[in-house]
Amino acid sequence: MEPRKAAGLGPPYSCRHLAKNNFVTPVGNDMPLSMSGAETMPDPLQEALPCSGEILVVDDEMLVRMMVADGLSDAGFVCAEAGDGAEALRHIESDAPIDLLVSDVGLPGGMNGRQLAEAARCLRPDLKVLFITGYADNAVLEDIASLAGTEVLLKPFDIDKLVLKVGAMIGPEHEA
Repeated sequence: MEPRKAAGLGPPYSCRHLAKNNFVTPVGNDMPLSMSGAETMPDPLQEALPCSGEILVVDDEMLVRMMVADGLSDAGFVCAEAGDGAEALRHIESDAPIDLLVSDVGLPGGMNGRQLAEAARCLRPDLKVLFITGYADNAVLEDIASLAGTEVLLKPFDIDKLVLKVGAMIGPEHEA
């Protein structure tokens, strides 16, 4: 059995999640760190984002999908989630608003992320796509990056970097 690899969403997301939920974290035997006042502190990342929008997050790994959607939701985006291409296409076929598709490249069920993006573009020609992937193969990366209106973010990544990338891709037309 191969050990699971971390998604790279760790400390920045975890600290924000702990602060949001008012957890107290022990830092030593006698020095607890209370984060209960953290929600009143300004978030420079939030202040830097001029955008909001609707995002469909597609990843077969539930933990990664949830962390990505939670991180984007915390930043002000509205997220829907899908675990495979077929589920994502059902959402895309609906009349739900979608400003950006965030998809893993490797998906189960016979449809990879590139194929999903192509099918989605048949239904929504102007849909922008951000691929999140752990694949480092240059040929694969060049292939998916060659699609117009797409960008690639390599795993592992920091949630703040993801939020900034999503905000930049959606653009100022969705200012809150």
